[in-house]
Amino acid sequence: MNEQRIFNFFAKRGFTEAGIFGILGNIKDESGGNPRNLQNSYERKLGYTDDSYTEAVDSGLYKNFVHDAAGYGLAQWTYSTRKENLLKFAKNQGDSIGSLDMQLAFMYQELKGYKKLFAVLATTDSIRAASDTFMMQYERPADQSESAKRRRASYGEEICAILTGTGKPGAEEYVSEEQARQKVVSAAVSWYGRKEADGSHCVIIDLYNGHTPLARGYKVRYTDAWCAAFGSAAAIAAGYTDIIPTECGCGQMIRAFQVMGRWVEDDAYIPAPGDYIFYDWDDSGLGDNTGWPEHVGIVVSVTGNVIRVIEGNRNDAVGYREVMVNGRYIRGYGVPDYASKAMTERTSKLA
Repeated sequence: MNEQRIFNFFAKRGFTEAGIFGILGNIKDESGGNPRNLQNSYERKLGYTDDSYTEAVDSGLYKNFVHDAAGYGLAQWTYSTRKENLLKFAKNQGDSIGSLDMQLAFMYQELKGYKKLFAVLATTDSIRAASDTFMMQYERPADQSESAKRRRASYGEEICAILTGTGKPGAEEYVSEEQARQKVVSAAVSWYGRKEADGSHCVIIDLYNGHTPLARGYKVRYTDAWCAAFGSAAAIAAGYTDIIPTECGCGQMIRAFQVMGRWVEDDAYIPAPGDYIFYDWDDSGLGDNTGWPEHVGIVVSVTGNVIRVIEGNRNDAVGYREVMVNGRYIRGYGVPDYASKAMTERTSKLA
């Protein structure tokens, strides 16, 4: 997950665990941990999505990155001088403006200029102290209320619980349905950008093939279509194979959801994060589509009538797609029983 990569980056540079979780809570509040995040309120204004904006800046097609006042990246850098420095840093690194590693290196370079903040992050044993100081000195958001401070610090505490475990071995914690859904989404999003071209997608296939029993006894090859294996791997990573069927074929995955009683045939259904959306590219657009599915993805979010989906094997890589509610090509939805996970779960250490 991005959270683990961010933690590892700052741990190697001497920040305390509490200092890092204070940073992570702020990052979650700012961008959800997505280095390609374009400030939501600017997407419609500029006519870009996270991905299309990033690609346009990288290619030079979009030339107003510095002065458009749109927050971008992990820290939602907004001021022109900071965005200009970020852009120069990315070019000097020969990297995408949306690269996680590049943005972390840039953030660390900036932090070295905040001597008091840097000292806090390197010495504190309080997530709240680190979070408040990072928020007020580095992020400086418009909302600096006590509730905003508590929210950011609580995010840091939540991430701490996920990455390190809480309490003693065997302790239990409450997991909400929303958190259960996010576990699957986070697993899928953590693989964003992995692709066939450089073999980085192999880790997803390996995770699928390492889980038993293999659907129909078939071991997926690196050259096979892997969208269903991607969806299955996310379920495996989250530990939810009891509510999400593991399959390497879309049609067979639909049948498994149907057997579970967790299939929604209605194309006009409004999904929630963590739901599985299936596509049929032969859909005529008339009536309810009941054709054979060719592709599947995992719903990340729904804003108005726009469904944001993350998919494996999208142009041979893990990427995002946006579709309209009840749009053409929607075959239907697998809706895992996340409510059954809204109960105590045993915590585990994620090192």
